[in-house]
Amino acid sequence: MRDFADADGSVTITKAVAARALSRLEVDEAGLDSLDRRFLKALIENYGGGPVGMDTLAAAIAEARDAVEDVIEPYLLQQGFIMRTPRGRMACARAYAHLGLTPPPQPPPSGAVAAPDLFDER
Repeated sequence: MRDFADADGSVTITKAVAARALSRLEVDEAGLDSLDRRFLKALIENYGGGPVGMDTLAAAIAEARDAVEDVIEPYLLQQGFIMRTPRGRMACARAYAHLGLTPPPQPPPSGAVAAPDLFDER
């Protein structure tokens, strides 16, 4: 931020200076950069939101698996954009909302029985 403030001729880092710097770095209001968004788009658009393995996701965005696990994934996990499951990574509702997409309908939990409609004539 200091470098951006200096380049703009600002003595102090104000909210406006920080906003301009983050915009230049392509960091959005949720703190995601272009690489984070590429990861989420690949997970959702290429693999239906998951579950998908890390090797597959890393290959899809042309990044090393270690870089994805160490750089991209931790923030997305902490902020609730993705979840890690035994079957692979899955996009959460927040990821869909952030990208302006509609999440797929959730199936009922296994073993759940649909309650009859109050006015069901049986």
